[in-house]
Amino acid sequence: MPDQLTRVAFHTLGCKLNFAETSSIARSLPEERFRRVAFSEEADIYVINSCSVTDAADRKCRQTISRIVHRHPDALIAVVGCYSQLDPHRVASIPGVDLVLGSAEKFDIVRYLDNIRKRKAPEIHSCETESLTCFMPSWSIGDRTRSFLKVQDGCDYHCSYCTIPLARGISRNPAIAECVREAREIAAAGVKEIVLTGVNTGDFGKSTGESLAGLLKALSGVKDIERYRISSIEPNLLTDEIIDMVSSGGPLLPHFHIPLQSGCNRTLAAMRRRYTRELFADRVEKISQQVPMAGIGADVITGFPGESDEDFADTVSFLESMPLSYLHVFRYSERPGTDAEGLPGKVPHKTREVRSKLLMRLSDSKKMVFLNLNIGRTMKVLFEGPERNGIVSGFTPNYIRVNADAGPGSTGKILNVKLIHPTEEAEAWGVVEK
Repeated sequence: MPDQLTRVAFHTLGCKLNFAETSSIARSLPEERFRRVAFSEEADIYVINSCSVTDAADRKCRQTISRIVHRHPDALIAVVGCYSQLDPHRVASIPGVDLVLGSAEKFDIVRYLDNIRKRKAPEIHSCETESLTCFMPSWSIGDRTRSFLKVQDGCDYHCSYCTIPLARGISRNPAIAECVREAREIAAAGVKEIVLTGVNTGDFGKSTGESLAGLLKALSGVKDIERYRISSIEPNLLTDEIIDMVSSGGPLLPHFHIPLQSGCNRTLAAMRRRYTRELFADRVEKISQQVPMAGIGADVITGFPGESDEDFADTVSFLESMPLSYLHVFRYSERPGTDAEGLPGKVPHKTREVRSKLLMRLSDSKKMVFLNLNIGRTMKVLFEGPERNGIVSGFTPNYIRVNADAGPGSTGKILNVKLIHPTEEAEAWGVVEK
């Protein structure tokens, strides 16, 4: 009987990769024992897939746990993923937490749920980072429009500020044939777009002797998947071949998200990034030439130790000169165990906040310029919903969110839409062309 099943609710914090993994973890629970419910509903077990990329991410995880404990004091609470891998005892010390599962153990969560009662003392199951060498396939299912497909995990870069190698281990990936098999399974579920995700997606092929370009070629042949989007790719791994493939049309979307982190070469060197701003500029110029009107986004960190006013001004000037369509702005956050934590020249938190707001205003300006360049164009929009009085939201290939009066039943469909004008609710208002 359904009411005899154990109710499990999942909540994902952080990146698209985490969303893909949460979906796979949920599917691993036997249907004869467990029933998935929304995180807002009453459940017997709450699973929080954590992020720990910044101190704000840690804080958000702790706040989420506290809310669940307050609302559902008798429920079993499992915290899994990056925060649990990096600082399991800190997570276990949060009142109400019962299970702490690291980056490998989270994929075997059912093993720890034979007993669904609250623990007298938290259980910690987390292997050493050096043991994180196996690739665990993951993809999201349940959304008729987009699926996040994990094609890579871990990172060998060891940037001075980053905990990801500590949380996820070495760079690794499945074979192209496995990714194609998973894409076919996603297509069979009626999904139209796949977002390729990973910690360092451009590093795909390192553990199998293949390449990201080879993967893209193979995936392009999968029937019924109409669009592929690369979630993020490092500038030093964004090859001419990949840009040329996107420029040739087909299912590879004209949208590039390229981590920059700083527009100052001195800061990039201190971060131990594997490129200069000149290389970044070269990649953006190549895209602009080969893929006109492509959406180009970048990550930027401000307030890194030693970043002077002149260094920050250098970054702002560089960003102003780049034809970017948006920025993801992060205030530098000291992370335990990283080399940057001990660097001199700490930037005051107030200064980090001021610089962050300035960059976010620059992002808004870039976004508006890009949007106005696209007004009047007709593009194929994949509508995602939810539908409200016939109004539906979706994305263009170059990653502009559009609202349109597409009518009932439009969710999951790709329709031709003419962009009419900007709106406050979404980035553009569009009209569906019959």
